[in-house]
Amino acid sequence: MNHSVVLYSSRYGAAKEYARMLSESLGCTAYNVKETPLDAAGQARQVILCGGIYAGGLSGVSWLRKNSRVLKDKKIVLFAVGASPWDEKAVRQIQERNLKGLPPDTVLFYGRGAWDESAMSFTDRTLCRMLQKSVAKKDPDACEPWEKALLEASGRSCSWIDEKYLEPVYRYLETN
Repeated sequence: MNHSVVLYSSRYGAAKEYARMLSESLGCTAYNVKETPLDAAGQARQVILCGGIYAGGLSGVSWLRKNSRVLKDKKIVLFAVGASPWDEKAVRQIQERNLKGLPPDTVLFYGRGAWDESAMSFTDRTLCRMLQKSVAKKDPDACEPWEKALLEASGRSCSWIDEKYLEPVYRYLETN
């Protein structure tokens, strides 16, 4: 039985990069959720999903729910990747929205990803620009951390991908 399997669902590459780092560190294979062989997930003791956050939803979670019968009795670890800096309130909202329907001992960690409007789909870029315009009208002192980050990244290409965000995941895996 394999110890771990790492899955990822990534539109723009940040979650895939974190999955690569995890798989190298853990000595296991990383699979795109769309191409994951069920037997690989079924044979692992722990399944780690790295997914991007899009409008509050964690990409790849639907695959976990759909394949819950294969994943029962597995340790499930989620690693959410977003462009915003870590914010307790925002991470709690991500947990509340995405942990429903998953085993009760599923845990979620967060790491900052990347931002590159030139790589975004037309729809994503348009939605982000509309959101930026809306947030720009707010009093800067009243902005949430994610709103400030959105304004700071506007028109820039930024990468915050850093293995330091995986350290809590490694600690969790060592102790559980």
